[in-house]
Amino acid sequence: MKRRAIHRLSLYTALTVSSLTSLAHAGEITVYTALEEDEIKEYLQQAQQDLPDIKVNVLRLSTGDLGPRILAEASNPQNDVIWGWALTNMMDPRINKLLDPYQAKGEDTLPASDRDAQGKWFAATGYMAAFCVNTEALKEKNLPVPTSWQDLTNPIYKGEVVMPNPVSSGTGYLQVAALLQGKGEEAGWNFLKSLDGNIAQYTKSGSRPCKAARTGEYAIGASLAFAAMQSIEEGYPVKMIIPSDGAGYEMEASGLMSAAKNKEDAKRFLDWTLSAQAAALYTKYKEIVSIKGVEQSAAAKAAGLPADLATVLYPVDFTKSAETRDATLSKWQQVIGR
Repeated sequence: MKRRAIHRLSLYTALTVSSLTSLAHAGEITVYTALEEDEIKEYLQQAQQDLPDIKVNVLRLSTGDLGPRILAEASNPQNDVIWGWALTNMMDPRINKLLDPYQAKGEDTLPASDRDAQGKWFAATGYMAAFCVNTEALKEKNLPVPTSWQDLTNPIYKGEVVMPNPVSSGTGYLQVAALLQGKGEEAGWNFLKSLDGNIAQYTKSGSRPCKAARTGEYAIGASLAFAAMQSIEEGYPVKMIIPSDGAGYEMEASGLMSAAKNKEDAKRFLDWTLSAQAAALYTKYKEIVSIKGVEQSAAAKAAGLPADLATVLYPVDFTKSAETRDATLSKWQQVIGR
């Protein structure tokens, strides 16, 4: 969801709305992120215990809004750290040149694909596409449970499917990028046009389609796995479906700003994001955690998420996804236009 308000999260205060401080000093850092507010709050409560001498000011914006903010400030960056932002966006050359190489403690244990060869970013968590299917709504309308993206183009689902808009939603973009990479440009766009015929609406948030499906507002939400897992855990009549013809995914990257005003504490914070204490919290909010030794959550098991995600994830080419992002979104607005 697009947020114009700046949320200041401190290791000493609860979540409040305030103006962002423009200058950091020893013992204080400013972090920009696209993580969700509920998880930010819990992560920082743990960080308060582990880094009691650092005050963390956080600006939280949606994936699509954070990039323009960072680029607008490029001549005078106001943050020390980028935390948990879509890897596809982080790989933008304009963003990359604003980052300093830094190898956080524990980064060397991450898979090579989840860390930058030049040391400018690392990605410890991620999210993946999944359908939230309201089984009661489908039963009431005598509709079968869809098992693939191809199924969603069936006219019987017209007006029953909600999907995030890739322009504003990182989840929406990962879905579209994976479909285009898997099918090829021409076939991919033809497929998206066919799918569009059944889409009731495109939402700004990646989790919103699942929330609409779980309440029965619509029968099917093309969303992310965590939203489905959470809905099932909370007792909604939802079944999580990993599309058999390709589940796109995105990793969440973090990095150190070259212009950071407090680099030492910024580095300590980045180290903390890979700590055992932080990792223990991630599976509560993430379906993908690449930190070694982190076990799958009970909610993931209950929802039927495979222990080996490599068996269901589409092998996204993140470099290509980053390079073609602007062109893809521009074409989306031309071809789909809503």
